Amino acid sequence: MYWLCITNRENWEIIKKYNIWGVSERHKNTIMKVKRGDKLVFYVKQEVHGKDKHPSIIAGIYEAVSEPYRDETEIFKGGTYPWRIKIKPIKHGEVEFKVLVPKLKFIKNKEIWSGHIMGRAMRQIPEEDYRLIYNALS
Repeated sequence: MYWLCITNRENWEIIKKYNIWGVSERHKNTIMKVKRGDKLVFYVKQEVHGKDKHPSIIAGIYEAVSEPYRDETEIFKGGTYPWRIKIKPIKHGEVEFKVLVPKLKFIKNKEIWSGHIMGRAMRQIPEEDYRLIYNALS
């Protein structure tokens, strides 16, 4: 299966450093569906810091190399995110998300696409979208 994982820039650095993805208690049921070999596409949310505006991007693709497990070691910013999986990198790069929106199948409303992402830690995406994203990553 293919998953879009939503994070912020600070936690993206932690994900890359430790090769771990984690979600909060309320997203436990979703992460429990992840199996070894599943692909995780990392979406980094838009952030504004003063005059610096960082657009939302796809920043990398990883493969799940463990089953989900619980670990409350504090490594992430903004929460413990105790439900975790170990991951390994497949591809890093950067592509602005909004340029992909018109071609992504999982986004039904192209005008208000953020609704397909907001309030989630992760969501399943079709293989066709995964391939599009993989090929777009530079």
